Amino acid sequence: MSDTVAESAAAPAVVRHAEEVMGTVFSFDVRGGDAEAVRAALDEAVASLHRVNEVFSTYREDSQVSRLARGELTLGECDPEVAEVLELGAEAERASDGWFSMRYQGRLDPTGIVKGWAAERAARLIAAADVSGVSVNGGGDVQLLGVPGPERPWRVGVSDPLRPGGLAAVVSAAGADELAVATSGTSERGAHIVDPRTGRSAVTDLVAVTVVTPRLTWADCWATAAFAMGSREALGWLESLPDVEALLITAGDEVRCTGGLASRLG
Repeated sequence: MSDTVAESAAAPAVVRHAEEVMGTVFSFDVRGGDAEAVRAALDEAVASLHRVNEVFSTYREDSQVSRLARGELTLGECDPEVAEVLELGAEAERASDGWFSMRYQGRLDPTGIVKGWAAERAARLIAAADVSGVSVNGGGDVQLLGVPGPERPWRVGVSDPLRPGGLAAVVSAAGADELAVATSGTSERGAHIVDPRTGRSAVTDLVAVTVVTPRLTWADCWATAAFAMGSREALGWLESLPDVEALLITAGDEVRCTGGLASRLG
């Protein structure tokens, strides 16, 4: 779980909004821009999240993804976004050697990529309104674009899974036009991450994996895949990915991180 760390000095105009959708809360923090344009962009971004829920929810029998999984729709009959997400998910499966998967109990289930993709897309919709900065936090996974104020970067606190209320780290977006922070683990939702190779809950030495990379679509995927791998295999794999840093915490309270993570802390 991650939270944007608020800044107060010399900040431009701020618009904040929280929206309950996709089984979680999406929090928006928008800095600068024309008030009317920001409100219109925010409305569009929120509407996009609700539309994603309608199309992709595996809990809705009438969603396009549910109907596609049952063979009632072809991919060509679905909204173009379905093909886009499935292509991204297939890329994540290839890059992770199958540790990330879009199948659950033998059925199509792109849940593992949809939330990060949707939050990133919502952030970019708002950024297009010529704002100075935007943060979109979808259930603890955060997409940051721009800056919150002059000479001040976005900062994101990463919750400590073994010490409720504490922080394991604070990630800084200093020097980055875009940055995403995503965490997968067991402290918030229990053993919900599936090992694609067994179809059962992943049993590893990890309690949390936080991934830092420019795009939330990938940060979310990589954190999920790394958790399923376990710390030893995950750390080497994450080190091999371009523009990716990560923090891994084991059940034994051991902290492991990629070589460049220190440059993102502060």
